[in-house]
Amino acid sequence: MDSAGAAETGGYQPWSEVTPDAARRLLVAAVETFAARGYHATTTRDIAARAGMSPAALYIHYKTKEELLHRISRIGHDKALEILETAADRPGTAAERLDEAVRSFVLWHAAHHTTARVVQYELDALAPEHRSEIVALRRQSDAAVRRILADGVRSGEFDVPDVPGTTLAVLSLCIDVARWFNVAGRRTPDEVGALYADLVLRMVAAKP
Repeated sequence: MDSAGAAETGGYQPWSEVTPDAARRLLVAAVETFAARGYHATTTRDIAARAGMSPAALYIHYKTKEELLHRISRIGHDKALEILETAADRPGTAAERLDEAVRSFVLWHAAHHTTARVVQYELDALAPEHRSEIVALRRQSDAAVRRILADGVRSGEFDVPDVPGTTLAVLSLCIDVARWFNVAGRRTPDEVGALYADLVLRMVAAKP
């Protein structure tokens, strides 16, 4: 499934938040070009050409290349936070909530691996004020997972001596899926999500 344009399991259509259509086309082109070349090696002319538009048309919707990256990063991190907070807030045991968080988070990173690579690995290219904004969202995502782990420790479901460190390990494991996932591989995004959920529950020594 292509991350820039395909529908996600659960009905989410990537970039439906972006209007008008020309702005969405440019954003999708930026995702694809940043993923292929890297942010710094990509020019606004490259993005416009990929979208089938003129460079002048790009500046109608986005003042700079960095503005495009910020929009991509903000939408991606908002979606990541929504996934993790939804799982953290759902009814059920800590193990059930952690399973849902990891499964859904990994599924998004696999099904939308092109987008996720840009969202997760181009953070340092953002302007300082935009980077601070995105870092704040990442801290909220961290807090959602940390809350699940802490609940599991309190309930006796998890054996986690270092909740902050384990939170970092869980999120890093999930995010890295975007780097290696291959649509031609033998596992589907759903299968990778199930595998990683099982691995994480074993990591925290979840009791059956």
